Amino acid sequence: MPGLPYRRLAGFYFFYFAYIGAFAPFFSLYLDGAGMSAIEIGVLMSLPQLSRIVAPHLWGWLADRTTHRLRVLRVTGAAGSICFLGVFAGTQFALLFAVLFAMTFFWSAALPLVEATTLSHLDDDTARYGRIRVWGSVGFIVAVVGVGYTLDIVAVGVVPWIVLATMVAMLAVGWSIPEPKLAPHPTDLLPIRDILRRPEAVALIVASALMAAAHGPYYTFYSIHLVDHGYSKAVTGWLWALGVICEIAIFIWMPHLYRAFSLRQILIASLGLAVVRFTAIGWGADSLLVLLLAQALHAATFGSFHAAAIGVIHRLFRGRHQARGQAIYGSLAYGLGGTLGGLASGYSWEQFGAAATFSFAAACACAGMAILWWKLRPET
Repeated sequence: MPGLPYRRLAGFYFFYFAYIGAFAPFFSLYLDGAGMSAIEIGVLMSLPQLSRIVAPHLWGWLADRTTHRLRVLRVTGAAGSICFLGVFAGTQFALLFAVLFAMTFFWSAALPLVEATTLSHLDDDTARYGRIRVWGSVGFIVAVVGVGYTLDIVAVGVVPWIVLATMVAMLAVGWSIPEPKLAPHPTDLLPIRDILRRPEAVALIVASALMAAAHGPYYTFYSIHLVDHGYSKAVTGWLWALGVICEIAIFIWMPHLYRAFSLRQILIASLGLAVVRFTAIGWGADSLLVLLLAQALHAATFGSFHAAAIGVIHRLFRGRHQARGQAIYGSLAYGLGGTLGGLASGYSWEQFGAAATFSFAAACACAGMAILWWKLRPET
């Protein structure tokens, strides 16, 4: 597509998800090494989702009002990186709570604004979204495998430094992305609450929140779960990477899925496979084969689900509502859903153990599947 800043958008996704690949699987190990309890780890690791409940609304509103999405991204990214420096001041729970909340409050602007920017550059050619977004998955793999091997050699105290390096890199790339031209759209005159009241919007957001909650135990305790079953940190890193390799394959294949199936069918199938995946992780962790098969299903539980959900959101929120639409979707689905899933997983892990916690995740996915089957229109 002429004028599409493919490399710069791909570069931002690469470093953003490299940051996720360093933070999500391994910061919990850093906290565990600092002597935090399971409940404290659950609280701290839920802060990225907690900040996404409120903050993206502010940044999305500001971006749509000023029409300068990338300027908002650059300022908030710089502020978030500066806030993260506080993590080097100590390992007290209160200090880390304040630092991580402040950091994620500012960095929560990044993904919704870049998603809206990418979709604006693509216009109606959203089938190509996966070909850009796939570079985020590549960045995640590079980080998760690299950090996994690194932590088998050096102490977990290096994790905050790696996280900081990825922040600086994505901030640098974010500075080079051009603002897209925003074309007027008929829904510009509608209040955004009218779009949010549509049954398909409510169903998608609720189902996505349940899917995010289902991933709460996975993102918070999966690494600890594997180490407790005797797997090395390098093997842990490769299992994380396998999931994302399969995610890459599905992103590349998404244009074919778009032609063969409706978005509704892709979403419902993804949730059904999530039930299988989290049940297998919870009850079959002693078998490496079971874990390998479960990780392959990340292609569905994140890859195809996310791409199809973004496609529905792009159809619902256009024009001047686009940045806020992405922000609202991210905050309610991944912010609220992810926070509840992370907090509940910390309590469930301590009280009932791993198997029950991942069974809770499977139940959330099952509920989301039922809601979409019931409320999302077949023509979606």
